[in-house]
Amino acid sequence: MTDLINPDHYQRDGMECIDAIAAAVQNLSGFNAYCTGNIVKYAWRWDEKGGKADLEKIRRYAQFMIEEIEEQELTDELYELSILNKVDPK
Repeated sequence: MTDLINPDHYQRDGMECIDAIAAAVQNLSGFNAYCTGNIVKYAWRWDEKGGKADLEKIRRYAQFMIEEIEEQELTDELYELSILNKVDPK
């Protein structure tokens, strides 16, 4: 009988995918932890379960994180420009 809770595609050489995810996200929080966990999950199982669709999911979650970083970079840049514009040039 197949284990519905811990199927074979979430195990490698005695290691559980959930343990790899926990290690990968231990220093992350929020959205970045969520996306990283999903990337690990799909990378872990792609060749035994989801194939190309899982690889596309990896790309999607990586893109979410890239967009988040780019948004933060833009916010930081706009903040720095606003500070520079407030400096009195006397």
